[in-house]
Amino acid sequence: MDTLDFGDVIGGNLIILLLALFIIVSLFKGVKIVPQADKFVVERFGQLKKVLGPGLNFIVPFLDTVAHKVSILERQLPNSRQDAITADNVLVQVETSVFYRIMAPEKTVYRIRDIDAAIATTVAGIVRSELGSMELDEVQHNRARLTGRIRESLESVVDDWGIEVTRAELLDVNLDEATRAAMLQQLNAERARRAQVTEAEGLKRAVELKADGELYAAQREAEARRVLADAEAYATGVIARAIADDGIEAARFQIAMKQVEALTKVGEGDGKQTIVVPAQALDAFGDAFRMLRGGGGR
Repeated sequence: MDTLDFGDVIGGNLIILLLALFIIVSLFKGVKIVPQADKFVVERFGQLKKVLGPGLNFIVPFLDTVAHKVSILERQLPNSRQDAITADNVLVQVETSVFYRIMAPEKTVYRIRDIDAAIATTVAGIVRSELGSMELDEVQHNRARLTGRIRESLESVVDDWGIEVTRAELLDVNLDEATRAAMLQQLNAERARRAQVTEAEGLKRAVELKADGELYAAQREAEARRVLADAEAYATGVIARAIADDGIEAARFQIAMKQVEALTKVGEGDGKQTIVVPAQALDAFGDAFRMLRGGGGR
């Protein structure tokens, strides 16, 4: 009797122990603590059941299993280089860098096998396509716009994979040696052309300034001649009126004054120590003097 009771006790304790062990294992399998930077993909009989977010989660033990643990931290693909041909048939080598995050793990784990390789291949295709529609100068001067177009195209493609492209950059654009030499030669030719244009513009400006100066001098000379002609015309008019008023006396006075002026100029010459004056000239002095006195008397 005692032996039977002891066996019953052992059997009962074993059942309790197994039950406790089952409960512990069930709790271990049913309670899942997900780290902040991860998400767990749960399957039931090989089929997607749900996605567990960060924190304390419960699943059905022995039926549900965590099939995938996916990090949602931002990732960076290794910098990649690919060759591309621009619209003006220039071969360039482009270096790109891509950053992304997994936003929907259920899409990432079931729709694509190697997400990094898939993104790298997609970026290479987009870069070749975009560069093929642009000329080299446009690529060099509009790198920011090209980077934006690559990112937009990449986002539209990878949306079905459950990821978010946080940054896509065009790091460098390299040219082969032949193209670099040709561009350097073209740059030197352009600099020489600009120097020649600058020199030609300087010469043109100098000629224009000289022509403007000569024109100004000619205009001033013409204006002086015009003033002198006006003065002579005015003097002639005055003499004509005087002749009309005083008759022959005014004419004789004018002739006498011209003779006096001529003699004065002869006397101003260098080295003229002795001047032989004709008798008619002396008469001219006398006539002019008498006329001036006569005028004063009037």
